[in-house]
Amino acid sequence: MRLAFIVDPPEQFRIYKDSTFAMMEAAAKRGHALHVILQHDMAIVGGRVVATARRIELTGVAHDSEPHGPRADWFRTVETLDIALADFDAVVMRKDPPFDMEYVYSTFLLERAEAEGARVFNKPRAIRDHNEKLAIAEFPQYTAPTIVTRSLDRVRAFHAEHRDVILKPLDGMGGMGIFRVRDDGLNLGSIFETLTRDGARTIMVQRYLPEIVDGDKRVLLIGGEPVPFCLARIPMAGETRGNLAAGGTGVARPLSARDREIATGLAPTLWSRGLLLVGLDVIGSSLTEINVTSPTCFREIMDQTGFDVAGTMLDAIERAVGG
Repeated sequence: MRLAFIVDPPEQFRIYKDSTFAMMEAAAKRGHALHVILQHDMAIVGGRVVATARRIELTGVAHDSEPHGPRADWFRTVETLDIALADFDAVVMRKDPPFDMEYVYSTFLLERAEAEGARVFNKPRAIRDHNEKLAIAEFPQYTAPTIVTRSLDRVRAFHAEHRDVILKPLDGMGGMGIFRVRDDGLNLGSIFETLTRDGARTIMVQRYLPEIVDGDKRVLLIGGEPVPFCLARIPMAGETRGNLAAGGTGVARPLSARDREIATGLAPTLWSRGLLLVGLDVIGSSLTEINVTSPTCFREIMDQTGFDVAGTMLDAIERAVGG
């Protein structure tokens, strides 16, 4: 197959942990042709959605010996070509947030490409329709007490009821902009002003879940089925956030009964909407986020358990396109 990955600059990949790189390795082993496209390289020309794509080959650099930083020697560019997205067998959207207007415009271009015959994963409309924070509101049976608001009065009332809360923006990633306010309510007003820009932006507030000390679990859904292992991201000392980007430690574990209940409860609905790859975030017994833009944790689960997450992803893509 001819596969295109829409990515951040590949020269910035940290291949020792990058899930997109893991997908590319799996695809290369199967003989698929790899192409990378940057978000700004997509365009509509002559009525068709096209892109400047680089066909690449992997150089075989060992990811397990890499220092913790980006490197550019893991691939070589074979050729650069202008090509319609519909001419690929599959297009995999792996651009990281922020989910800003440029990201939204990209989903519109990808949706137009679908109308021309492109097969895009995840489906661009589904990406656009599932805010990674707000999407949990559809599944309240699995979530902790949560409000979404830009009213300080509502935030204060929620804090008065639950006494220990987490506040976070609706467009963050990697733990950015997450604050905890404990029973004393210290700095609640100033945190609210910072996150909402004095009430101009909507935020999410959730009851603090003490089970975070045991990890913020990333549960992966691929092709409508849960991966049997999750990655528990355990906060570093003095931190509330378990995100690996915030210094958390990732420990792979088999899914618990509750993890599997949540995963199997959501999987059919999300898969039916064109979300081939989803990352659920679960703390204790509660669903906290539904990640659909560029879910990660492939490499950590693969390295610690031997389960071939990337191969499972390629299996799902191949089935979806009939390859």
